[in-house]
Formats: sequence, C-alpha cells, structure tokens
Amino acid sequence: MAGLTIKQENFCLAYIETDNASEAYRKAGYSKNMSDKTVNEAASRLLKASKVVARLDELRKPIIEKHNVTVESILKELEEARQLAMLPDMNGKAQPSAAVSASMGKAKLAGLIIDKQQTEGSLTLTVATGVPEK
Repeated sequence: MAGLTIKQENFCLAYIETDNASEAYRKAGYSKNMSDKTVNEAASRLLKASKVVARLDELRKPIIEKHNVTVESILKELEEARQLAMLPDMNGKAQPSAAVSASMGKAKLAGLIIDKQQTEGSLTLTVATGVPEK
C-alpha cells in the first residue's frame, strides 16, 4: 500500500474484485454526488495513476502465480478451444463463431488487436482495431 491513500487502496481492492473501474470508484467512497459520466472519467484517470497501477500489479501477482497463468498457457487454452469449436457437435455442426471468438482472444492477448473504448454519457462502445498503434 506504499504511498496510497485509504480510498486508493480500497479502489484497488474493489477493482480486483469487480474488474470495473467505475464500480470500484463508487465502492471506495469517491463518488458522492457525481454523475455517471464524471465517475467514469475519474475512475479511468485513477486507474492510470502510476501508484494504482503498481498496486494492482502487486495484487494480481499472487493470483497469477497461484493459477499458473501465463500468456503461453492462455494461448494454448484458446487454441484448444478453437480446435474443439471446429469439430462437429452432436448435430453434425461445427461452431465457427466460437472458433472465431477464440482466435480473436488469441490475437488480443498477443497484442495484435487492441480494444479502444469510447465513453459518452452512460454508453460505452468497444471498437476492435487491426494492428496496435506504435
């Protein structure tokens, strides 16, 4: 918790639990009398603060180690899922959309595709783009 305020620590703990910055921001007690838009913007800024990023990495580390999660292991699981999705099911049909989903997951994990979010009001749009920006 080095250098974090109590609210920042609470934000980090709530973010690890919910994986939702706005919800974590509210749970940490920041959002009194704020509009959803203001909460979303403030939570996004807080999520990028270097001390918060460092604390989130610190909190994730034991989870990752416990479950032996690596980029390589996730890529392997996604490839296995993709291969299974291409096999015929009981009705003799493959599930190409599941295979595409697994392939997209692999591409995102490898950094070949990035998601960009644009928030306007209470609507969040996610747009997948081709190659990551350099």
